[in-house]
Amino acid sequence: MNKAEKVESISFATSPEEVVNVCRDLAALITKTLGLEVRPEDIDMDTPLYGEGLGLDSIDILEIALLIAKEYGIQVKADSEQNKVIFSSMNALAEYVVRQRTR
Repeated sequence: MNKAEKVESISFATSPEEVVNVCRDLAALITKTLGLEVRPEDIDMDTPLYGEGLGLDSIDILEIALLIAKEYGIQVKADSEQNKVIFSSMNALAEYVVRQRTR
């Protein structure tokens, strides 16, 4: 097996408990940072972040991206095609953080 094949076979599986813990942490950080009038524990982790869910807009998402960079050492590029998926819900964001974090 060559080096390229080894890289392709790396698993990015995450534990459900780890994702839940990061969801809780993110909910607390986001509500505090954005001054949301909702308690972190009241946020449904599958609720959309944009629009009708939490009602966030593109500026809020930018603030969350900066928060993630500061707290977890993850740089999310503004022009990434993955952003719609990454920021689709608190759960999706937590899964991304768990897979990518350096801290």
